[in-house]
Amino acid sequence: MAESKPETIETLEVEKNLKGKKLSWAKLRRIESLHLEAGRISGTHDHRSKSDWRTTLILAFQSIGIVYGDIGTSPLYVYASTFTDGIKNNDDILGVLSLIIYTIVLLPLTKYVFIVLWANDNGDGGTFALYSLICRYAKVSLIPKDQPEDRQLSNYRLDTPSSQLKRAQKIKEKLETSTYAKTVLFLVTILGTSMVIGDGVLTPCISVLSAVSGIQSVGTDAVVGLSIAILVVLFSVQRFGTDKVGYSFAPIVFTWFCFISGIGLYNLITYDVGVLRAFNPKYIVDYFKRNGSHGWISLGGVVLAITGNEAMFADLGHFNVRAIQISFSGIVFPAILLAYIGQAAYLRKFPEDVADTFYKSCPHPIYWPMFVVAVCAAIIASQAMISGAFSIVTQSLSLSCFPRVKVVHTSTKYEGQVYIPEINYVLMIACVIVSAGFRTTDKIGNAYGIAVVTVMLITTLMVTLIMLVVWKISIWLIALFFAVYVVVEGVYLSSVLYKFKQGGYLPLAFALVLMIIMGIWHYVHRQIYVYELNNKVSSEYIRDLVSDPKVNRVPGMGLIYSELVQGIPPIFPHFLANIPSLHSVVVVISIKSFPVGKVALDERFLFRYVEPKEYRMFRCVVRYGYNDIIEEAAEFEAQLIDHLSEFIRLEQYFLEAGNPEAVSEPLTNPQHSTLLVNNEGRAKGSTVHIEESLQQAAASTLSFSSGSTKSFNAVNSVNSSNRISGPPLQGAEAEMQYVQRAKENGVVYLLGGTEVTAKQNSSFIKRMVVNYLYDFIRKNFRGNEKMLEIPNSRLVKVGMTYEI
Repeated sequence: MAESKPETIETLEVEKNLKGKKLSWAKLRRIESLHLEAGRISGTHDHRSKSDWRTTLILAFQSIGIVYGDIGTSPLYVYASTFTDGIKNNDDILGVLSLIIYTIVLLPLTKYVFIVLWANDNGDGGTFALYSLICRYAKVSLIPKDQPEDRQLSNYRLDTPSSQLKRAQKIKEKLETSTYAKTVLFLVTILGTSMVIGDGVLTPCISVLSAVSGIQSVGTDAVVGLSIAILVVLFSVQRFGTDKVGYSFAPIVFTWFCFISGIGLYNLITYDVGVLRAFNPKYIVDYFKRNGSHGWISLGGVVLAITGNEAMFADLGHFNVRAIQISFSGIVFPAILLAYIGQAAYLRKFPEDVADTFYKSCPHPIYWPMFVVAVCAAIIASQAMISGAFSIVTQSLSLSCFPRVKVVHTSTKYEGQVYIPEINYVLMIACVIVSAGFRTTDKIGNAYGIAVVTVMLITTLMVTLIMLVVWKISIWLIALFFAVYVVVEGVYLSSVLYKFKQGGYLPLAFALVLMIIMGIWHYVHRQIYVYELNNKVSSEYIRDLVSDPKVNRVPGMGLIYSELVQGIPPIFPHFLANIPSLHSVVVVISIKSFPVGKVALDERFLFRYVEPKEYRMFRCVVRYGYNDIIEEAAEFEAQLIDHLSEFIRLEQYFLEAGNPEAVSEPLTNPQHSTLLVNNEGRAKGSTVHIEESLQQAAASTLSFSSGSTKSFNAVNSVNSSNRISGPPLQGAEAEMQYVQRAKENGVVYLLGGTEVTAKQNSSFIKRMVVNYLYDFIRKNFRGNEKMLEIPNSRLVKVGMTYEI
């Protein structure tokens, strides 16, 4: 698969060819639009889209219930996790409070709310969103995904070349030419992803155990038993979808924030207003001087005050940047600060209550209401992380980084709400085991801290790379960001790793298992892709089929699925060798997972003929973003036929217009034409004619538009000089009716039942990975037909073995 040259190099070639010619940059920008920019359409999912203030405020309130359950319930256990051996010096309370205050200001407020939120992928956040954003600006994906036609996507917009891009271009070229850099970036991404999935286990455990500990008088066994019962019920109701109870989330969590801030203010006034001195960072220095290494170790408890940082970014797709900024700065930040300040004031008078600071500091009259709200808030915090784990696995699936599992979309209103049965029950079993095994929040807190800080550090590294390659801001600002946050998070990471043996190994064990599974799956998937690319069917083979009397055409439509974006897969001749017949209309379909959050429906299908046209065989690329839904068979077939019919009519329109060359370039050729038409097929606009000196560096673009927002992208197949004479094609309407009749006669899905083995001369490790580990994973997860929503009654599987 040929890769297009870097945009800057292409532009230099164009400028060279333009020497002495008059051509404005405005026209050149239009000529180069396939490579440099694409206009946005209405409905594009983008954080830059402007919402009125009323909508933003509504989203800000809704985000309280979805995003902040985790960080909001941290006051349940932070002081207990920090002072594990009790309070030795009363001034240590001021030192820890000062650490908590400046940690919250520096990390969730400054870093995430005002910096990281802007590093989103068209409105979507999380580790994979950062990775996909980098992949769009540099060809660092291990599976080749950068074809010229992809640049037509409205979500896939790159910057216009300029002298300011020189530094970014150098870094980009180094990334693109280094297999080591690509591999490290991928491994860092799946490490962060694995840690977040691990949070789906640790958050429910620590949140529910901490909340239920309010009835500690009944004994530890009863607390653990009740916590496990709540967790089992929580995971059991996941199949109903979070939207069923979502309306109650924001009011409950808002009530929680009102409670903890009010109690904090009460404790501050009642016990010790002097704790406000902790805003002076001098107390942090004094704390470390007094406690030395013990102070450093206690940072593992302090860092629990910022759990849920990543949720602000990962759940961004449901809201927008301004909504998150308003809700955190205006409600969450002051509420949790007051909670910690009030607890510190209480501990100054009753330091012996540090093991149960939260409930001991509650005024007696509101103890039980507070207990009920705390349990509800803990459940909501758990719900947010479980839903986040489901979303991340869904993103991983779309980028070929996770074995196939069933994804159920539980809401028609909120597109990001999904439920994955296999993952749900694995998380439930893991939560029960962790809760029963650890029994207290101390060891779980040690594990939780490692997961939280590792993800924060990975986010810092990836955002720094985005600053260099994508944002292209001042190197001094980048250096400041990198130095401050790597140092701070590095210190916290060293502290939580100290408690590796006391439960800290848990998230690393989770991450290691997940990384092995994801790494093996991605590696073999890439090898399969390369195999099919190297063994794709030649155009001569397809032309010979026309005159082959052994191949019969039968009524109906056949959909052949392939991993290849370009070319016919090797499974096709294998199928004909065993069953020498084809349907009257054949469409070779490639489902392409694209590194953007969503691909608009009117940009999803890309068609071309496979010559000769009389064979009525089409090539189709169906493009999905990592947050898109793969439709059920009936809906998918309707969309496919609708867009295929539009392609046939468009093809005929240009042939009748006497300009067949305008649609005759191959899909593999970057010098292809893009046709944007409205739903009725009426065309407006004009053809951009390119001078001969530009033909090797730019693509001809024909743009048609109308009031309708529906558009269609179509690219035809081969040069007219390569066409084979045959029976004349019917008119466009007759051809469209022919396709419709073929659909009515029945649609059959042809899928390769591919077995994968390592070559005989492969290393021992490769044979173990491919022949045993991958085979075990593949057999214990779902098949392709279930992932693609293919009905079993119309499925034909053809077995074939790939030696990779």
